[in-house]
Amino acid sequence: MVVFELDEVEIDHCLGCRGIWLDSGELELLLESVQEKNQVLTSFEIDKTSHEKKRKCPICLKKMDKVSWGKDKKVLIDKCRNGDGIWFDAGELCEVIDTVSIDRNNKIISMLKDVFRNSLTK
Repeated sequence: MVVFELDEVEIDHCLGCRGIWLDSGELELLLESVQEKNQVLTSFEIDKTSHEKKRKCPICLKKMDKVSWGKDKKVLIDKCRNGDGIWFDAGELCEVIDTVSIDRNNKIISMLKDVFRNSLTK
């Protein structure tokens, strides 16, 4: 994994699978307004029907929960049960960002899209 720091947010990026790990609290730093934070953080729901293999948390090494996000189009991400952070497979972070009414002038989101162009695009 390669670690990038963008405006106080450390983003861990796997060059092999193009996944992105955000430590606890880092997703909140990406979202600038309280409305954006509430919209994203309150909509995570554990998906008990997923047959996708559970990924281990890179910090505590325990299996993470499969969590779905979104109402119309569900995005399945991995969230540490101990609250260590969130794992986004290639393209998933972009899907979450695109479905939230995030300010398109958000400088961190713009930097993320520039740095991880291939990983974030669908």
